[in-house]
Amino acid sequence: MKGPGRPDQPPIRRRVDCPRDGRKPAGKPTWHPVPAWFLEGFAPVADHRCSLLIVDDERHILNSLYGCLSKEFDVRTAASAEEAMERISEQVPDIILSDKRLPGMSGVELLERVRQQHPKTIRILMTGYAELEDAVEAINRCHVFRYLFKPWRLEDMIRVIRDAAHAFRLERSNQILLEELRRLNLELEQHKQELEKRNEDLQRLNEELEFRVNERTRELEQKTSVLERLALTDDLTGLPNRRAVEQILHSEIRRRARYPSPLTVGLIDADHFKDINSLYHYTGGDQVLICLGKTLNSSVRSVDTVGRVGGEEFLVVAPQTDTEGARNLGERIRSAAEHMTVEHHGQQIRVTVSVGMAVLEADCHLSADQLWHEAAVALSEAKARGRNCCVVRVAEEPVLRSTPAPEPTAAVSLR
Repeated sequence: MKGPGRPDQPPIRRRVDCPRDGRKPAGKPTWHPVPAWFLEGFAPVADHRCSLLIVDDERHILNSLYGCLSKEFDVRTAASAEEAMERISEQVPDIILSDKRLPGMSGVELLERVRQQHPKTIRILMTGYAELEDAVEAINRCHVFRYLFKPWRLEDMIRVIRDAAHAFRLERSNQILLEELRRLNLELEQHKQELEKRNEDLQRLNEELEFRVNERTRELEQKTSVLERLALTDDLTGLPNRRAVEQILHSEIRRRARYPSPLTVGLIDADHFKDINSLYHYTGGDQVLICLGKTLNSSVRSVDTVGRVGGEEFLVVAPQTDTEGARNLGERIRSAAEHMTVEHHGQQIRVTVSVGMAVLEADCHLSADQLWHEAAVALSEAKARGRNCCVVRVAEEPVLRSTPAPEPTAAVSLR
């Protein structure tokens, strides 16, 4: 046919006037040419060019469908089921279109075998016999995509084939996506395993680092504790040194400001210690100080503190100790020192001490320096009494005396 936009094309035939009452048409069916421009409205899908296997024992139908579909699909034909199986063994088609009535193996059996061997191939069955049992058999056995009746309209046939191609492409795309998803999941699992391994390594390193830090911190704490102890400990006697005793005394003074109670501070001084150093040298003197420190420490209560504050002088801080308790404590210290014997190079060294106790009653408030001064005054008094004795002095708050106002002077007049 010629006309505007309709160039001459080889004639394409379509079958018409075929009854659908289930009876086989008598004689050869009539096919009329279909112009090629009619197919222009059915634009082919540009993605994947699907392969199509057409199986029919009527050669003119094969030729007609081949002419209509070969521009859009890779079309192959077969006149029987056996020939179709040979074609499939050479190349598995994406779509197979088979007539139901075939010589030998039927179309249903062919599509059933294709379903079993190649389940991804889209299966379409066409027949000229409209029987419900045949359709049910084709659906149940072959799982056909479409069931076409002869005579079919060309536009319907093309639409069905294109729908089948679209379904195949979707299935193919889904398969590709699933494979890609599996690959990504595999990579993700590998990355996950690598991350888990790295996390385990990091956790192990963190544990090692934490262990080292804890060990180092423990060592530093121990060293710091040792340094603090050394800074507050007398090297010779092992008793608290002057700084430590002063801190304890100031702490007791602060505590008394909130919880009033008596407090006693005592100074102990070894008598004639210069003579000991002269007779037994400094090693003998050191030995005397060491033994004296142990004796003093064993003579006080656990709540009391004895420290060496310099040379042969010691200080005792006795909280919650009144005048009577101070007198007993001082006498116990003096007696223990008097009965102490120091062994030095086969010689016995005897020593006595003078003790000065300053008692701060609960209602009296003095500073640490003032209380220390009162103990020093008591010690001086013990030395003045002849040594080897204990003097207890009750501290009193200093009285502030008011200064009288000056008398007014008489005015002098100058003439």
